[in-house]
Amino acid sequence: MQNTNDFLKDMKKLGFGLMRLPKRADDPAKIDIEQVCQMVDLFMDAGFTYFDTAYVYDGGASEEAARKALVERYPRDSYTIATKLNAWLGKPDEAAAKQQLATSMKRLGVDYVDFYLLHALQLNNRSIYEDYDLWNFVRKQKEKGLVRHWGFSFHGTPEMLDQLLVENPDAEFVQLQINYADMENANVASRACYEIARKHGKPIVVMEPVKGGLLANPPEKVAEVFTKADPAASFASWAIRYVASMDGIMTVLSGMSNLDQMKDNISFMKDFHPLDASEKEVIDQVQQIIRDLGAIPCTACHYCTDGCPAKIRIPDIFRAFNIYKIYQDMAQAGRIYGMATSQNGKPSDCIECGQCEGACPQHLPIISLLKEAAVLEK
Repeated sequence: MQNTNDFLKDMKKLGFGLMRLPKRADDPAKIDIEQVCQMVDLFMDAGFTYFDTAYVYDGGASEEAARKALVERYPRDSYTIATKLNAWLGKPDEAAAKQQLATSMKRLGVDYVDFYLLHALQLNNRSIYEDYDLWNFVRKQKEKGLVRHWGFSFHGTPEMLDQLLVENPDAEFVQLQINYADMENANVASRACYEIARKHGKPIVVMEPVKGGLLANPPEKVAEVFTKADPAASFASWAIRYVASMDGIMTVLSGMSNLDQMKDNISFMKDFHPLDASEKEVIDQVQQIIRDLGAIPCTACHYCTDGCPAKIRIPDIFRAFNIYKIYQDMAQAGRIYGMATSQNGKPSDCIECGQCEGACPQHLPIISLLKEAAVLEK
């Protein structure tokens, strides 16, 4: 069996994140399987093999899409699949949490999972994983051969990450949110968590390298700097190459949502070249610009929305507010805000129950931010 240390030299640096798959034009509630098949074909033809999904992504539709677009169309040994066990979203009991692996494997149509992760570990859910004995559960699944390698995805503090790796030294890899905008962000602590993982010698899977798409459409001042440095390079390429250039990176997950994004990602990652010294200076410059702008650092994971009693589409409202605040584009902000609130709650409908703040991987002060975003109601 492959040793974890071999991941770094054997795996290409681009992974296909299946959280934000394209939807059908005639039925936006359903995934566009035909387009996903085309995206998978381009990805595989370019020599990439890592596909990342989760039990909770799109209510299970993401795993089923992976079966239809990948598993049913390619030999099992030609790709690797990562999926995740979520013990807190929807509040499953211990038996239901442990059943997720079997359900994921059935949805995926596989008899083993290459990479299995305990999902989105953070301060407010850590005890659930421990109370349900899920650390030992995944170890046992590896012993049975149902899981080839196991690790966890993480949204907590550097101190918590250090403690988890001390307590679970056999975890084979960690998945961390790392991007050039969040390296010094106290809420995300990308740099500090990265350094903890490196201290423990763990290979790192990077999630949110483009920050939920925000860095693919950066603020005007940032765009000007990138365009001046390399007019031909996409903004997403700067973000993905930045994290792929770091030591110890196993692969970088890009949540590609259409064929154009897939083609762009392949164009600069098929024959990957790390950032050179001058390109790193460009990143330093844009990091300072972003720090000065003060956008809400929401990645649109939507963990905050499921339990909201006022049914506020918080990520969509924050997206609209960021466009208004940073781009001063009230027309576009108004359109996004209108779609977010036409059949759902407005910022002023918040009852300040705090459910959203407890679920937020970024630990954002959502209640106070919604009060700021209420300016869009005018």
